[in-house]
Amino acid sequence: MSRLRLSSETELRISFLFPPDRREQARALLQEECGNNLPFCQSKDETEMERIRFAALKLSGGDWGKLQKAIWLAKTDWRDLLVAAGFADHTTAHRSWIPDHS
Repeated sequence: MSRLRLSSETELRISFLFPPDRREQARALLQEECGNNLPFCQSKDETEMERIRFAALKLSGGDWGKLQKAIWLAKTDWRDLLVAAGFADHTTAHRSWIPDHS
């Protein structure tokens, strides 16, 4: 399966959350494990995957282990991931989430 690229908004959130030495790993994990391989996501593009990917990033808080756990949850049932991140009730809720990068 080909790796689904990341949107520019996903890239931005990765740069806010992860230190430079972890960003490439976070990118690769999201591309390889949190993309078109998820149930009912086979035809989604990188923008349509933002809601799920942002949820994983939000739950990670910039912690590598938490990102892995969030992606495991997405692979189990990504709807549970959306609930945990607070993105389940509104399909556009994820768009207003930007991590604190101060």
